Amino acid sequence: MEFIDLKAQYRALKSEIDVNIQSVLDSAQFIGGPYVAELEKRLAAFVGRKHCITCANGTDALQIAFMLAGVGNGDAVFCPDVTFIASVEPAKMLGAVPVFCDILPDTYCLSPESLERQIKAVLAEGKRAPKIVVAVDIFGNPCDYDAIAPICKKYGLTLIEDAAQSFGASYKGRRTCSFGEIATTSFFPAKPLGCYGDGGAIFVDDDETEALIRSLCVHGKSTRGKYDNERIGINSRLDAIQAAILLPKLKALADYELNARQTAAERYSAAFAGKFVTPVITEGGVSAWAQYALLADDPARRDRIVARLTEKKIPNMIYYPKPQHALPVFLNEPCYGETFPHANDYCARTFSLPIHPYLEEFEQREIIEAVLEAVT
Repeated sequence: MEFIDLKAQYRALKSEIDVNIQSVLDSAQFIGGPYVAELEKRLAAFVGRKHCITCANGTDALQIAFMLAGVGNGDAVFCPDVTFIASVEPAKMLGAVPVFCDILPDTYCLSPESLERQIKAVLAEGKRAPKIVVAVDIFGNPCDYDAIAPICKKYGLTLIEDAAQSFGASYKGRRTCSFGEIATTSFFPAKPLGCYGDGGAIFVDDDETEALIRSLCVHGKSTRGKYDNERIGINSRLDAIQAAILLPKLKALADYELNARQTAAERYSAAFAGKFVTPVITEGGVSAWAQYALLADDPARRDRIVARLTEKKIPNMIYYPKPQHALPVFLNEPCYGETFPHANDYCARTFSLPIHPYLEEFEQREIIEAVLEAVT
């Protein structure tokens, strides 16, 4: 049994993936080329944005988004306290200060109320300039953008959507990656749409912004060529082989994988209703179910369940064992009076179970039985 079964997915898509990889090998065009161009076109159409620019990984996508927003020394970047460090890591790299916000107790996404409290606290202190909000669609669950976007507009902050875990999800009829001035995603192999290495993408609607992103991705090149550099950029391009792999995967995601993820999540939720705190999806949202996270009654019970699953060789993970404010690297960052009660509680009790489009019903029964055995 696999936590995320990439082997089963490859078996299902093997003929298409192999043909595409061989085509790239035959062409010897490993950077750029027709597969990258076609993937960008299809990704933009899928999410409903004018432009998609692929890059080397999801963290680069976020760093480029931060650079576009002009993040630098003296700026404050607002981010949910439950996420992976990449959501806010570029802020520190660019000289800004991360300001963490609590999560909602049910969806685990960024709390709009905590966000506004933190913005007001930064403004009242007067030492830093509120700059951007990173809204993380955690575990595939889209944020409440109807609540978050007006707060960003009210205080003049750039909204960046971190859809690393939510590609394919939707909120009130719109696909994730279509929210905010800039949206980013990751194609890390375990993501809902994953390649066979690292990869990422940035989504925007403005033509000038698209041109700037393409420049930043290739050492700040100008439209006249890569040896006529207009600005400082980075080296971040998606390999042609990864694009060739992602094209059949994108079709499978749209055709049946998203529906299969919904079915798997529904089986879990039905089995665990009333026994655990099961995931709640944002009102008007459809999750991509990158993870299926349960909350146990307390940390001790969580640990017993994890031990039981491990004993039975059932894969399991804890996303995430610590909130961001408690990581060693961020211990000296200002909290502005926020105590993060929901983030702390979530991290103390959470555990995640295998979920992917190729999870068989008999495998789920085995997983469910093992979890329930551990609490009886």
